[in-house]
Amino acid sequence: MTDRPELHVDSATVCVVTDLGRLAGPARGLAVNGALDQFAARAANALVGNAPADPLIEATGFGVTLRPSHDVLMSVTGAPAEPAVDGRAYPAWAPLSVRAGETVRIGVSEAGLRVYVAVHGSFDVPRLMGSCAPDSMIGFGTQVTSGTVLPLLRSHPPLVNRRFGATVFDFGIPRDVGRVSSVLDVIDGPDAAEFGTGLQRLYDSPYTVTPRINHVGLRVAGAVPRRSVTGEVLSRGVPIGAIEAPTGDELLILMRGRGITAGYPVLAVLTSRALDHAAQLRPGQTIRFHRTTASAATAAYLERRRLLDRIALRARTAFAALV
Repeated sequence: MTDRPELHVDSATVCVVTDLGRLAGPARGLAVNGALDQFAARAANALVGNAPADPLIEATGFGVTLRPSHDVLMSVTGAPAEPAVDGRAYPAWAPLSVRAGETVRIGVSEAGLRVYVAVHGSFDVPRLMGSCAPDSMIGFGTQVTSGTVLPLLRSHPPLVNRRFGATVFDFGIPRDVGRVSSVLDVIDGPDAAEFGTGLQRLYDSPYTVTPRINHVGLRVAGAVPRRSVTGEVLSRGVPIGAIEAPTGDELLILMRGRGITAGYPVLAVLTSRALDHAAQLRPGQTIRFHRTTASAATAAYLERRRLLDRIALRARTAFAALV
């Protein structure tokens, strides 16, 4: 055992250390990046008493096997995945106390794509502009592969003799919180009027998620609405979650790794909740878009943030009572 707590990665495939993103990036020409399922990432950190933007692990499409050098407290959120400690299954979306040397195996089910693993105290990893979020365009970030050793800022000895399940720590997380929706809420984009009555095709048609998925965006195949006006679309700033209509039979949904400018017409924009659901979509999945309003999207966002605030407060209170 080393003097400094570490998390040893015994197996990992598409796996990185990330946070909520590089908020200072766009002003300097860099993408925000960060965890694609922001709610799951925030919840994972809240469940172990971390700050919302603390670094955590994002595993995409494949499982990961971890082994701490010291006693730690961790949580697993995101796509439905049942963590197993030395072969014994424990619930996700709940704090989990792991002893030094125990093996934690986390798989990814077919119902989602990305799992988040937070450890109390978080990871000591390089940062750029205050964020550890990977950016493939500039070659920055902490990749997690088999054999990686991640230094932890601290262990959590007061909790080593306890196993915490959802019954002990009921933080009020709804049972369906990790469920992936096939209906994505959107609001009208800046170019919606240019599609005229053809915009309705976006809401009447099913779309299929293609294998072209990464942090920059994902493509969905189906009935692409066409502009009813002519003229070139000038390159301009585009928001995260923008749905662009390039020529062809696919729509492009821009995610957190997108460039800050683009030149395709934007017919709609995903809400924050829909962005989290989009982060969990798998190739071949059928989805539909549902039109909502900015006020309804804001209300839903604030409700989810209040839920996270309650989880964080209950976690901090529970852990403080045990010290």
